[in-house]
Amino acid sequence: MAGRTTIVAFPGAHGHSLAGRLEQPSGEARAYALFAHCFTCSKDSAATVRISRALAQWGIATLRFDFTGLGESGGDFSETNFTSTVDDLVSAADYLRSNHQAPTLLIGHSLGGAAAIAAVERIPEAQAVATIGAPADPRHVQHLIAPIRDRIASDGEAELSLGGRTFLIRKQFLGDLADQPQQRRIRELGRPLLVIHSPQDEVVGIENASDIYQRARHPKSFISLDGADHMLTSQDDTAYAAGILAQWAFRYLDATRQDAIQDSR
Repeated sequence: MAGRTTIVAFPGAHGHSLAGRLEQPSGEARAYALFAHCFTCSKDSAATVRISRALAQWGIATLRFDFTGLGESGGDFSETNFTSTVDDLVSAADYLRSNHQAPTLLIGHSLGGAAAIAAVERIPEAQAVATIGAPADPRHVQHLIAPIRDRIASDGEAELSLGGRTFLIRKQFLGDLADQPQQRRIRELGRPLLVIHSPQDEVVGIENASDIYQRARHPKSFISLDGADHMLTSQDDTAYAAGILAQWAFRYLDATRQDAIQDSR
């Protein structure tokens, strides 16, 4: 049965209005999730939309939104960095907590996966985290910036072309990446972790999944999305990822545990 999509807007951590879409199941939601999109992507990227809607079909209401300066959200992308991305995730959790229910599941695609891991310690209700094609360290995105790195060093900023769009990258962005204690965050996550990654990912290599998995403590799980590309352009790949993710998450979400207890009586 089809779910419903609700247009939402809420204030980001730095005062700009953030645009989002809340994908809701047709009936009562069993849980709420936050979805963090990939670097310079948006809430409307194919993987973000398809997985969020598929999760709603599984009963998990999922909020997807544009980070500051991207998509329909306000703000200047050149003034953002990894820390502000994490701040935006926390603001999105605040919105859900105040208007619906705090998110118990955090999901992130690519750099969004690294942001989800970083945000969990500031979202106490989060009970589980899932990453899809995520780097083990936020500094991984520096390889995308390599062509303009010298110009940033000399001029303080430079324009980067990605996916047919141009983004202004400033020196502060690189400095912020270098300051992230991501290894500690993974080691001290304190939540069940699901790592989904394709062995054929040419943007974020499979070794990143190995690093995350090895550093994380149990309970942790790994799913190989064999044959998928980094952006999960195939609908079959997104459907498979969403199904696995939902069934895995149900094991750890309180609402589901309570349902299971009641059903067994």
